[in-house]
Amino acid sequence: MQEIISDVEQWRERGDQVALATVTWTSGSTPRAIGAKMAVNSRGEFVGSVSGGCVEGAVIDEARQVIKTGKPKLVNYGISDDMAWDVGLACGGSIRVFIEKL
Repeated sequence: MQEIISDVEQWRERGDQVALATVTWTSGSTPRAIGAKMAVNSRGEFVGSVSGGCVEGAVIDEARQVIKTGKPKLVNYGISDDMAWDVGLACGGSIRVFIEKL
């Protein structure tokens, strides 16, 4: 968490806007627990993780939209364990992520 705070402070000092994504619910096999956080700035840089790499790209896109609109979002990501292996994702499971502008 300290790494996220440090980077967010640096981003805000240089004038970037920032969104924070937080895992609020999980089901099945997930690499990150409830409370896992990821910060994204308006340039698309990020720190932290909400899924160990499985959906970070999608979360970055959603976070940049939240930065633009100022409207928070609750997004769901999920994939069955069988399908996860078929597409090359080892995590499977489902997560719900709340994204808000700081």
